[in-house]
Amino acid sequence: MSKIKDLQRLLETKEISCVELTEKYLDNIERLNKTINAYVRVTAEEALETARKVDERIAAGEKLMPLEGIPMSLKDNISTKGIETTCCSRMLQGYYPIYDATVWETLKKQNAILLGKTNMDEFAMGSSCETSIYGVTLNPNNTDHVAGGSSGGAAASVAGNMAVFGIGSDTGGSIRQPASFCGLVGLKPTYGTVSRYGLIAYASSLDQIGPITGSVEDAAIIYDCLSSYDPKDSTSVGSRTTTHDKLNNSVKGMKIGIIDEFFDGINRDVKSSLEEAIKVYEDAGAQILHFKMPGLNAVLPVYFIIACAEASSNLGRYDGIRYGHKTDTYKDIDEMIRKTRNEGFGKEVQRRILLGTYALSSGQYDAYYKKAQNLRYSIIRDFKKIFESCDIILTPSVPVTAYKKGEALIDPIEIYMMDICTIPANIAGLPAVSVPCGFDKNKLPVGMQLIGNNFEDYKVLNAAYQFEKLTKGSYLSPEVEI
Repeated sequence: MSKIKDLQRLLETKEISCVELTEKYLDNIERLNKTINAYVRVTAEEALETARKVDERIAAGEKLMPLEGIPMSLKDNISTKGIETTCCSRMLQGYYPIYDATVWETLKKQNAILLGKTNMDEFAMGSSCETSIYGVTLNPNNTDHVAGGSSGGAAASVAGNMAVFGIGSDTGGSIRQPASFCGLVGLKPTYGTVSRYGLIAYASSLDQIGPITGSVEDAAIIYDCLSSYDPKDSTSVGSRTTTHDKLNNSVKGMKIGIIDEFFDGINRDVKSSLEEAIKVYEDAGAQILHFKMPGLNAVLPVYFIIACAEASSNLGRYDGIRYGHKTDTYKDIDEMIRKTRNEGFGKEVQRRILLGTYALSSGQYDAYYKKAQNLRYSIIRDFKKIFESCDIILTPSVPVTAYKKGEALIDPIEIYMMDICTIPANIAGLPAVSVPCGFDKNKLPVGMQLIGNNFEDYKVLNAAYQFEKLTKGSYLSPEVEI
């Protein structure tokens, strides 16, 4: 079920050249992106140049590297030297980084084919890809619905067969939620295993880079390529073990934890799909254990206080003086900064900066930020205790299926609450994967989330892979002919 392996086999046997393969994906982008809006800029020239290099290596009889020759996309908050990187914000329009993010540097060394930069919620703040200055990204499964966010463009590029895989970032579910909405696999690795150097920060203690793919095996291949120690990232530790070679471990005897609070108030179709998924594991010999986690009630306020506080600090650098957008007319420096930030940032970004600034203010620090950090460690302790008794935790990825276009903009607070299932893994720095497990009555995909203990990404991916095998890949997005 690995599209990466299948395409590399075609390349190595010369059934298709890398240039031809790349052109097919570029043609798909040309045909579909007008509707889906997955890409904000296409790097056709750079892609074809790399493809020609791969073809030369194949002609010389050289063995392909794990991701060599594979067309992919990159979220627009990951720095690419000489290629505009905007975070889909007016504030950074016209910004061309002078260096590559470590993740892109690694992929470039592998001769992965960058097709372009993908759409996202502005500065990764949103859950529907509707806060982007480039407009909404639609769901290839049903264009009346959104692709999700903030990595909506990355997910739509894969679901629409406009890339083999996409690289996104996940602060509170921004990889797993769009993967769930689009019927894909989305992996948020253990915090620190994949370098964040060159990722334009939203909330530094929560951000993590990871892949969105059509299968678990592809996610494992990409993770193994990207998860290494990076001295340029002060939070980097790298991976303790590979994952791809551990995908064939049976789930018989595996202890799977169900935290009851995760299932409260979820959509009926989502609940039904999750119950069927649990039965698949039970029938395969897994042991299902139930737990309570009362601290889950604190997850949303803890997350939004910490994330907004860190955003307030990280985005303080955009003042019109050093780089980024600068207002045209002003009387003094105070007015210049005020007008620049008002013009450059969208409403959602402004809202979160204001919330974070308030939480960090001298009169409120103890009441909000300090308390949130204390509760964060309480949530971490709750997870550690549960993992003493089980191998992985199974939850919904999202309590609902993909929103209709415009719904997320009506009531932002209600949409914030939809992140209840994904946020805990970010707070605790745990690995988590979303894998398709069913469909709702409208044939929209349902995602199942598997959460593992720190640095046990291999367990999470193996459990997801076994589910794919046990269900014969019946919930994966259908392959589109290239």
